[in-house]
Amino acid sequence: MTKGINWESRIGRRVRLRDLHVLSEVVQSGSMVKGAAHLGVSQPVVSQAIADLEAAIGVRLLDRNSRGVEPTLYGRALLKHSQMAFDDLRQGIREIDALADPAGGEVWIGCPESLSGALLPPVIERLCREQPRAIFHVAQVNTLSTQLEFPELRERKLDLILARLVRPLGEFEFEEDLEVEHLFDDELFVVAGMASPWARRRKIALPELASASWVLPPNSWNIALVKEAFGVIGQEMPRISVETFSVALRNQLLASGRFLAAVPGSMLHLNAMHGLKVLPIDLPRRPWPVVMVTLKNRTVAPTVQLFMQCARRVVGSMPSRGESHNAAFKK
Repeated sequence: MTKGINWESRIGRRVRLRDLHVLSEVVQSGSMVKGAAHLGVSQPVVSQAIADLEAAIGVRLLDRNSRGVEPTLYGRALLKHSQMAFDDLRQGIREIDALADPAGGEVWIGCPESLSGALLPPVIERLCREQPRAIFHVAQVNTLSTQLEFPELRERKLDLILARLVRPLGEFEFEEDLEVEHLFDDELFVVAGMASPWARRRKIALPELASASWVLPPNSWNIALVKEAFGVIGQEMPRISVETFSVALRNQLLASGRFLAAVPGSMLHLNAMHGLKVLPIDLPRRPWPVVMVTLKNRTVAPTVQLFMQCARRVVGSMPSRGESHNAAFKK
């Protein structure tokens, strides 16, 4: 039904961006009436736009039923690729804005809180000096899953995602449309607030910390390594007094002197966290990759490219694993 058609000519002459926008709105709304209301036009206008698209492409794009409308197989395919086309246009506008204002631009970033409190501050600080009018949008993204699909990238809601992986990088199979760049392998340190009696001890045996009050993120790498360390010496995992992803809450509790935590080395080195003492405790060393994920074959705005370059420079300035370990215990 579509063979032998000169699509290059037909798309240019008969497939209009406005009609694709109407199709997307109707599908999201679930009905012609709601789609027309959201677009601020009459229902006949919406119906005509859909009819024009179906005539131009030669297939039915929507199925009508008692509940409203839903896309056909062809409709879903067209929406998928039209979304990519609209995204490329948006990126093009952003690139034009960046060219018109080289010191500006926007970056949409997703990451877990532990990275927004570690890697992001020095990257944004450096980039703001170079791009003083740049705007950064940061969304909290859960990257603890063993199946990382990153729908926010595919939906074009984010430009990139900074993620901590729960397994070594080689054990993951990422979808072919994702570009995954390994930035560094993080490590874990046991810390206490400066008001804690543990902070005044030069030597500490791990069994002594079994009865301490711990603050750890739920279902996390932090818990897994602490549990493994105690398992090696034949002891049960210590009781976790507070489970939270909140870095601010954890730091407040540590400052009281009553709690212990296991925190990533990147938070200690990149963010220069004050008021914490790294305890002389060796936790098991396991590859804990931090990666930067983008969507392949997607036009990236200049400010996003600068952000990625800056992130690489910041990571390159971090101490090596051995230097990091030694420096931590000198604090």
